Amino acid sequence: MAEVTVVRAEGEESSTLEQGLLASPEESNQLTYTGDGSVDFSGNPVVKERTGRWRACPFILGNECCERLAYYGISTNLVTYLTKKLHDGNASAASNVTTWQGTCYLTPLIGAILADAYWGRYWTIATFSTIYFIGMAILTLSASVPTFMPPPCEGTFCPPANPLQYTVFFLGLYLISLGTGGIKPCVSSFGADQFDDTDVVERIQKGSFFNWFYFSINIGALISSSFLVWVQDNIGWGIGFGIPTIFMGLAIISFFSGTSLYRFQKPGGSPITRACQVVVASLRKWNVHVPEDSSLLYELPDGISAIEGSRQLEHTDQLRCLDKAATITDLDVKADSITNPWRVCTVTQVEELKILVRMFPVWATTIVFSAVYAQMSTMFVEQGMMLDTSVGPFKIPPASLSTFDVVSVIIWVPLYDSILVPLARRFTGNPRGFTELQRMGIGLVISILSMAAAAVLEIKRLEIARSEHLVDQNVPVPLNICWQIPQYFLVGASEVFTFVGSLEFFYDQSPDAMRSLCSALQLVTTGLGNYLSAFILTLVAYFSTRGGNPGWIPDNLNQGHLDYFFWLLAGLSFLNLVIYVICANKYKSKKAA
Repeated sequence: MAEVTVVRAEGEESSTLEQGLLASPEESNQLTYTGDGSVDFSGNPVVKERTGRWRACPFILGNECCERLAYYGISTNLVTYLTKKLHDGNASAASNVTTWQGTCYLTPLIGAILADAYWGRYWTIATFSTIYFIGMAILTLSASVPTFMPPPCEGTFCPPANPLQYTVFFLGLYLISLGTGGIKPCVSSFGADQFDDTDVVERIQKGSFFNWFYFSINIGALISSSFLVWVQDNIGWGIGFGIPTIFMGLAIISFFSGTSLYRFQKPGGSPITRACQVVVASLRKWNVHVPEDSSLLYELPDGISAIEGSRQLEHTDQLRCLDKAATITDLDVKADSITNPWRVCTVTQVEELKILVRMFPVWATTIVFSAVYAQMSTMFVEQGMMLDTSVGPFKIPPASLSTFDVVSVIIWVPLYDSILVPLARRFTGNPRGFTELQRMGIGLVISILSMAAAAVLEIKRLEIARSEHLVDQNVPVPLNICWQIPQYFLVGASEVFTFVGSLEFFYDQSPDAMRSLCSALQLVTTGLGNYLSAFILTLVAYFSTRGGNPGWIPDNLNQGHLDYFFWLLAGLSFLNLVIYVICANKYKSKKAA
């Protein structure tokens, strides 16, 4: 690992190993090079004052803002496009949207492995951004060329899209999901890489970066959910998809513009391979006794890590069965197999896998939260279609109500950073106000309230439908769509706590050479949440329509019980919260050696 050079007042220089050392605030101002092993574009050690920090972040935040504008420009109103233009049914459209969104949050595993093992985060972002742009262009063509669109409805008959039209549309859509797979797990980690972990001041700044990273996401989402949704509903889908395509091009330009200012972390080899090596080595030594003295376990001397781009990790007493992989036997010495990682692993390599195992229960409990979040682009929109969308002389597209989720985030981020953190710091003594786990737990509580608010509104909507004799008519009821604002606002508040908290958690707690992978795992929960939502929808559709009943979510929601669906999610969320609290209390944080 690189050494940290400290320039003293007397002009003398002294070197000290960077591993696990944090500079004091006074010393951090005198450091010449970063202490986390970061390099510049050419692979040379980087000078602190010339690179990284907030100086480099505007280019990364600009990239994320434009890319998210492009993504939400497609996803926010996608259910409307499927139902109104491709003539899908309500349940089918919702399932298609959640399946696609789920895929968008599973493909990050591909990008994360490539980034951590081979390409590094910079080149992974660059490559997959190009794929993303191509997908956007194809999607725009599918909504612009008449051959690629089904003919409009004639009365009540709406001709379905043919195989060619579906193929072109979904080709563009799933190229976007592949493209986002290389961007999402890397861009937040790449931004955090601009702050030196071994510098106390920069570590605090990094915590603030995650807040403003999420803020930039929602600025893009705000434009999408308001202006772009209006363009799509009132001017045309070709232009409505074309504008996000242009912004995706701007995202690529913004990213490349900051190249000379970036700090880069070298890829450390395949994290999957290293995890498999630990498992194999442990199984080979299943009957070997692990020494009580952890200093007898195998580790490189002088604080040097065998993993490129990683610092040594301190041994922990949990999951001691995995320590067998770092136990040196007489057979290892005789066979000279200490250098074979499939037989003997370092303590740091073993601890990497332990960290992943310890994070798993926390990771799993965020899946239900993501299922709640998925309702904004599906069931909330379909509920809004059955409400009065008139606000004065204007007609509000139902998908535009997600603007209030974005507004909520935009309000809560600076409020959290400037008021809640200093206030909480007085009580907790934590420099960040709340721990990442506390922050995530607060968001889970708020998400339950959002589902309850949506259920209460649906109960009122159905009451009006019955009193106005509209049950058998597939028409909106005379209840203003603005009553949906509280549920969107609550979802936005829960995001600031849970999503941003999980971003911090999975970056800070991950091993140095697994940060893209752990960020991808955080994103995978969003994908699995979408799949869970689609699965619940499928079960609800199956069981609630038995015996000839219209079901909870029929095409005519006036005949259904969407409120039951929201209460079901609220109940699952409460059960999930109980499990989360148990897992969070048992979690042990990682320790650098």
